[in-house]
Amino acid sequence: MIDISKAGTFKLGDRVVKRMGYGAMQLAGKRVFGPPKDHAGAVAVLREAVASGVNHIDTSDYYGPYVTNELIREALHPYPDDLVIVTKIGARRGDDASWIPAMSPAELESAVHDNLNRLGLQAIEVVNLRIMGKVHGPAEGSIEAPLTVLAELQRQGLARHIGLSNVTPTQIAEGRRICDIVCVQNMYNVAHRQDDALIDDLARDGIAYVPFFPLGGFTPLQSTALTEVAKGLGATPMQVALAWLLRRAPNILLIPGTSSIGHLGENLAAADLELPRETAAALDRIASGLAQPDAGLAQ
Repeated sequence: MIDISKAGTFKLGDRVVKRMGYGAMQLAGKRVFGPPKDHAGAVAVLREAVASGVNHIDTSDYYGPYVTNELIREALHPYPDDLVIVTKIGARRGDDASWIPAMSPAELESAVHDNLNRLGLQAIEVVNLRIMGKVHGPAEGSIEAPLTVLAELQRQGLARHIGLSNVTPTQIAEGRRICDIVCVQNMYNVAHRQDDALIDDLARDGIAYVPFFPLGGFTPLQSTALTEVAKGLGATPMQVALAWLLRRAPNILLIPGTSSIGHLGENLAAADLELPRETAAALDRIASGLAQPDAGLAQ
């Protein structure tokens, strides 16, 4: 039986969650667009995640669109008391599956209400404002206008806490002058480590850091190095990448996604994977020679 509690816990807003969570993005169809191939299988994955102890699920109404939130409600509502559902707003989907910024006051307000309605909630525990910037990375620019709108929705009781996604340290500092920020979601992994200093700064302030694309942006050489390390440990590359993230900082919360119960079990098992010191050092060396991600989608 997998025991994800070995990975520890961290505070997310005023709730304590297990550091190994689940991201629902991959439950939607190809390119995170349309319904899943296997509807019953998607429902089963969500139920298995919660049965395995996961109490932090990441989603968004623009996954599908609407697909993952509707699946979460079907699979898990009424929700367990300890389950924390986190969503994000700031984008919408075009008819061609494109990712389009949706940052006007009307769009942001509508997005919060849409998430509430499809999830069947009176208030969302955490709403992340996703800054589109560059699709695969942050770009400087003020976030005051959209964040002020979200802060007002928080005052109305629709969102209990606010996070930021795809942002720079400057934008985080600006955001914290407007409202409390309880988490940051950025791309980060053993090969893509531009947020190293940021993670440590957030840890000191008790703010969670939620990395996405745990295997994104690897060069072929880096992928080979990770595979070799994983082979030596009798683990999968994904398990090693997740275990490294858990080891990296206590404020890191993981949300690996999958549409397969088998892969779900493999991912969750990373909570119990010990990385010897020499192995961790070898993984740290992978960060040289960064490549740009080619995943083709926004988190």
